[in-house]
Parts: sequence; structure tokens; C-alpha cells
Amino acid sequence: MAGNSKNKGKPNSIQVKLASRRPTEPNEPIEPNEPIEPNEPAERLAEETKDLKGTLLFLSDKLERLSIDMEKAQLKEYVNLMHRPWQLIFKNFIAGTARGVGIALGFTFFAATIVYLLQLLGALNLPIVGDYIADIVRIVQRQLEINPY
Repeated sequence: MAGNSKNKGKPNSIQVKLASRRPTEPNEPIEPNEPIEPNEPAERLAEETKDLKGTLLFLSDKLERLSIDMEKAQLKEYVNLMHRPWQLIFKNFIAGTARGVGIALGFTFFAATIVYLLQLLGALNLPIVGDYIADIVRIVQRQLEINPY
């Protein structure tokens, strides 16, 4: 193209070589044929057209699978969310608040259950467990007397 003033503004010509057969393995290379001559038999052209249609169907199938996989991954929604930072901040704020409330409620339920079980064990006056709980209560009371907040 450089130095050729006749071809200015015209696209470069590209010679396309067609494959004589489709590969049987997914990574098998396609072997090119000689360029198509104008006087070739129609059978060869029909065979190569069939091969091209097969390749196009294969590519179409792959594109359709890729499209379905992208829809499953919700890539469109993710990209839209990245273009709206305030919406992303709001959704993360709501998610964080819900997570915090869930943790607080869960811990409260867990602690109430433990206290209830300890009260039941204390009421049974079990020799080993009751003494252990009493020791814990005494230690906590002494600590509160020493360091009144």
C-alpha cells in the first residue's frame, strides 16, 4: 500500500484459501488448498460451500452458548451496576446493614440460649457443673468490684 498511489482509499485485496476438509479434532489445524480456479468443477465448490456452512453453524452454536453463559453470569447487570456508582454504594450499604442486623440478632439469640441453658444447669445443683458456674460468677463479681467503670 505504501508507495502505490493507484490504490489510495481502496481496501487491500485478501486472498482466501478454503479448506478441503473439516478437522476431526477440536485443535487440529485446517490445511489450505490451492486458490480456486475459474474453471474448477462445481462439485468441489459445492463441497467447500458445505464445509463453510458447517463452520458457520459451528461458530453460530459456539456464539449462542457464549451468549447463554453470559446471561447466566448476569454480566449485563454487573456492567450496568459498574456504570452507576451511587446505585452500587446504595446496594452495598443496604447489604451491610442487613448483615449487621443479622449478626446482632443471631448473637442475641445465641447468647440468650446459652444463658437459659446455664440457668437450667444451675437450678439442677450438679456437683461439678454447679461449682464451676459459681466460680465463674464469683470471678466476674470480683472483677466488677475491682474495676468499676
